[in-house]
Amino acid sequence: MTPKQRAFVAQYLNTIPEDQRFNVDDIIAEHFCADEYNANECARLINIGVKTASCSLKAAYDIEQEPLPEVGRLSVVLDWEQNPVCIIQLTSVEVSPFDQVTDEFAYAEGEGDRSYSWWRQAHLKFFNEYAEYLNIPFTEQDELVLERFEKVFPK
Repeated sequence: MTPKQRAFVAQYLNTIPEDQRFNVDDIIAEHFCADEYNANECARLINIGVKTASCSLKAAYDIEQEPLPEVGRLSVVLDWEQNPVCIIQLTSVEVSPFDQVTDEFAYAEGEGDRSYSWWRQAHLKFFNEYAEYLNIPFTEQDELVLERFEKVFPK
């Protein structure tokens, strides 16, 4: 984390009881999406409480031999320039095939017009391109990691 990101986390930690504070090194800092416009838009939507969910390709975790995110994890949401926007905490982590993602989850992702149709089209494009980058195939039966979260700072 950058000094600016660490200072942002310190501000948050000062707002909660000492016995509930996390080790700063256990908090991740990341931007959402793979391009500037969408990273900034996702950060904005999370900050205003519209975006409360996100998904990723489970195969990427498998390839990187990285554990799945865990409920309770804190993340500093960054804009494309790596500036901290807000802090979120994971409330739910599930694995689901792409073709079984629900309308409700698509709505919780908060992007586009929030419809399942919009979500499906945008995510098919994204995951096909991402799978190609990873040099793996992608089908609608491939598993996604579905994460739900709440904004905890600033309130």
